Parts: sequence; structure tokens; C-alpha cells
Amino acid sequence: MIEASGLTKRYGAKTAVEDLSFVVRPGVVTGFLGPNGAGKSTTMRLLLGLDRPTAGGSMINGKRYVDLPAPLREVGALLEARAVHTGRSARNHLLAMAATHGISRARVDEMIDLVGLEDVANKRVGGFSLGMGQRLGIAAALLGNPDVLLLDEPVNGLDPEGILWVRNLLKALAAEGRTVFVSSHLMSEVAVTATELIVIGRGRLIASGSVDEVIQGATGGRVFVRTSEADRLRILLESDTQHVHQVGPDALQVSGMDSAAIGLVAARASIPLIELTPQQATLEEAFMEITRDAVEFHGRAQDDASSEPASVRELR
Repeated sequence: MIEASGLTKRYGAKTAVEDLSFVVRPGVVTGFLGPNGAGKSTTMRLLLGLDRPTAGGSMINGKRYVDLPAPLREVGALLEARAVHTGRSARNHLLAMAATHGISRARVDEMIDLVGLEDVANKRVGGFSLGMGQRLGIAAALLGNPDVLLLDEPVNGLDPEGILWVRNLLKALAAEGRTVFVSSHLMSEVAVTATELIVIGRGRLIASGSVDEVIQGATGGRVFVRTSEADRLRILLESDTQHVHQVGPDALQVSGMDSAAIGLVAARASIPLIELTPQQATLEEAFMEITRDAVEFHGRAQDDASSEPASVRELR
């Protein structure tokens, strides 16, 4: 289990993480989400004792990371896959790590086989692709057979087969009762991998809970309604909710009321319903909604001449 309590980190006048508290439970994959600059990487560094918190603290299985007697056997981490001596082979990199914790050569070979690096195990890491480096980083994280895993963007650089492999691996590790904490920008992947979510923005906690709870809390329920009397039903529903949109001559999209409530309104008015279908927002839609005010860097679409650089406009 991972526990953060009032975790705060300031770098001079810059506050990267502020009063952040959460719990990551064993037995499930927990996704860690936030816009760029939200403080995700800083939070992971604080959990692993790589940075000293300004205030608050964190515990892994009831102890501070720095107090763990054999950290590699208790916590596996992937923060930066490229943080490897480029002149070493993949096998020698893992052997050097294993030697610090009395881990056998057989375990090194087992991890190389697990991540699919058998053919390049004796090649220098400096020649590895991004995806190969990610696989080596995952092998290093799993080397000590830890109960807790912290992985920052583990599918970065992987092809579709590799992404599917990581997805299934994380689910299998969680099913064994391990604590799996994964940061990612790929909303579609988090949606099918994670069970729980922790979402932060500007260093603060924005939302937490199951994937369904976070989506529901951010977007509310939406129901698609089809009826031959859409105009009359829309007027009736608007007296109960302000979120009724006519999306076709015989179709409505309603937010803020569930299917049962809408059906009851229609039945009382003797309005026939052709379709009444609850709709689930995507995790990406929910993420965009709840982090709307926490995005530090905004892009702007260049859809008119006023958005062009001055040097371009001057040439016109």
C-alpha cells in the first residue's frame, strides 16, 4: 500500500505539489493522471525518497522508503527508462542491480525473458530504441519481485503489441495482490487497464475513486432519447433540468436525469418513447472536464490570420 499525507514540495517560489493526500490500495491497478506540469513526476520522486518533501510525508507498506531494509525487493520503480549506463549491456545492467540485493543470475535471465529482450540482452543499452529501453526499465522494476510498483509512462515508445503486453502484465500483477501505481497520458489505455484513479492538477488532488466514479462525477449521466414528440418532451424535461439538447428532429440528449426519471416524465404525458439509452462519457472527456482549470500550458488553434505569427502576417 502507498499512503501520501499532506505531501508538499516547493522549489523556491514554485509549488510543485501542495497538500496532496491519497491512498493506493493493493490488488488493483491505480492510474495517476494529470496535465503536463501537474506534479505527477515530482510526486513519484517524493514517494521514492528521491526528493525531500517541504511538508507532509509518505509511507510504503507502513514505512518511509528510506527506511526499507531492501528497497529493490519491496518497491519496483520505473521513472526514466533512459537513466541507464549506455555502455553496459542490458544483462550487465540488471546483474549490477541484482548484486546490490543478493538477487540471483537466474532471476536476471527470467526478467530478460519476461520482457522479450533475449535477442539483445548482450548489446549495449546506448543502441536501444525507446521501446526496448522501456522493456529494460520494466525488467529492472520487477527484478526484486516487489509487492509495490510505481511506473511512470510504462508504455511510452511501445508498439501496439507491447502496449497490450504491458496492460496484461499490470493486471496480472495486481491480481496477485500487488500495489500497482501507474502514471500515463494515454487515456484510452488507462481506461482499460486501471480500476482506480487519482487525478491531480497544479500539484493538488482533483479527483479520486473508481474509473466509473470519476467519469460520472465529472460528466454526469447522459441519456439518449428518441421519440416522435421530441419537442414536447424537451419542454417538459427542461422544467426539471437545464441540460436538454435536441440532436435531431426526433432525438434528445439529456444530462442530469437518469433513464427511469425521463421515462416517468414521458409516461405521465403519454409520450411514446422509441429509444431510451444511457450513455457513458469517455475517460478522456471526463479528464478534460475536471482538469480544465488546471492546465498550465494551453495551445491555440491557428484558424485565422490573427493567430499567425506577426512575421507571417507582414508578408501578406
